[in-house]
Amino acid sequence: MSEKSEPIVLTIRRAFPYSAELVFDAWLDPEVAGRWLFATATGEMKTVEINPVVGGEFLIAEQRGDILAEHFGEYLEIERPRRLVFTFAAIRNVESTRVTVDIEPTDAGCELTLVHEMDPKWIDYKERTESGWATLLANLAATMVG
Repeated sequence: MSEKSEPIVLTIRRAFPYSAELVFDAWLDPEVAGRWLFATATGEMKTVEINPVVGGEFLIAEQRGDILAEHFGEYLEIERPRRLVFTFAAIRNVESTRVTVDIEPTDAGCELTLVHEMDPKWIDYKERTESGWATLLANLAATMVG
């Protein structure tokens, strides 16, 4: 058996002035998720398919100029409103990564901790991925206000 390198682990935290239930549900409701999850300011959302059960899959596709940016995965754990774990890939037929979202209630709402585990071969995408998740969580916060 060959020795594997340790995965790259990104951790992003964000506090929300909303209940854990509201923040959790925003990940699994296609209407809400389509407004923030993998959405960009200049893109046009084309597909939001979410099957929110363990073993269910999601596909979120946004037209970004000439490119159709697809994001897909499978739900591994769903424990409303505290934990969501899913595989994630942005390229078809490529080994997926693992994303864990933990949500803890606080006196002011909740705190979300997102952990993205990636194969070391994606090291060149570490900063871009971290920045992307931070932007998406900011979009989530903005979506919940609106």
